[in-house]
Amino acid sequence: MSLARVRAAYEKLLESVAFVLMVALAVVVPIGVTFRWAGASLVWYDEVASILLAWITFYGAALAALRGAHIGVPGLVEAMPRGLRIAVTLAAEGCVIGFFALMAWIGISVLDVLATDYLVSIPEVSVKYTQSVIPIGATLFVIAELLRLPALLRAAAGRDGARRMEINP
Repeated sequence: MSLARVRAAYEKLLESVAFVLMVALAVVVPIGVTFRWAGASLVWYDEVASILLAWITFYGAALAALRGAHIGVPGLVEAMPRGLRIAVTLAAEGCVIGFFALMAWIGISVLDVLATDYLVSIPEVSVKYTQSVIPIGATLFVIAELLRLPALLRAAAGRDGARRMEINP
């Protein structure tokens, strides 16, 4: 399987997960508001909505990373000589991947600490499960950056017929 196909499948997976989470949030919040308006507040909807929002943020960040949609300064890199463009691209990607790898590692450590904590409104659900999005999201971000790296390096090297940092396959 080619890298482009793997990347397309990964993008479809992230889009699907983000879509399901957004639909869930779009259902939970109006239900909670309606029940509150009717005078029969649901005790769990605030907590579940905030967890869904955090999950959307992490999965959406990985999707944005795969698409190269995070803030960057490609014009600065484009203005550099070819060799420096490659070095700066590698250094920047190394920093990003290193940061998220560290975040995943620390996130796993934190899950052990949270193993005995449970949600306030749904005491059957461990906080460990709700916060697992931190190491999972960080790992998904690293995978996205690694899938994007070949296209970034081709663009930095000046192949692809232009010196633009276009990374879409």
